[in-house]
Amino acid sequence: MSASGAATVVATSRRIVGIGEFAVSAEATDTIVTHALGSCIAVCIWDRATIVGGLLHFLLPDSAINPERARAQPATFANTGLPLFFQAAYALGLDKKRCRVRLVGGADVAQLGGVSSLNVGKRNLLAARNILWRNGLLIEAEATGGTIPRTVALHLSDGTVDVTSGRDLIKQL
Repeated sequence: MSASGAATVVATSRRIVGIGEFAVSAEATDTIVTHALGSCIAVCIWDRATIVGGLLHFLLPDSAINPERARAQPATFANTGLPLFFQAAYALGLDKKRCRVRLVGGADVAQLGGVSSLNVGKRNLLAARNILWRNGLLIEAEATGGTIPRTVALHLSDGTVDVTSGRDLIKQL
């Protein structure tokens, strides 16, 4: 309620990120969401001082597997998507030293797990960790592995990341 007794309404915006896409924002009212995250990885970043945050949903670890797709949709791959994602966030004012990084995904949703498995989720997770580490970015928290698909929501107002499966909140990072 405001001083006059009238209710104050804050408009919020929900941005949806698909596979091989990312979104960055400096609007505290934004929530960035990606659905049905299986073996893919969602990289969530947020800077408390500038309220700049973003979410990248990449599909595969290395663009060498499909250079043509990497040119057309670079965010599909960790090695081409992460640099573009961070450049966009830096352009809005994100500071690397204040950046909170959270990772979600890397599941084995097919539950193959054995020797014959491609281990895409594990390879994606290792690629993300390696690229972030090489660039001096520490991972604050993770909700990775397992066998269930997840939905991820990054709230720019406070930087929290809600990880859900179905309608159940399974973790807040």
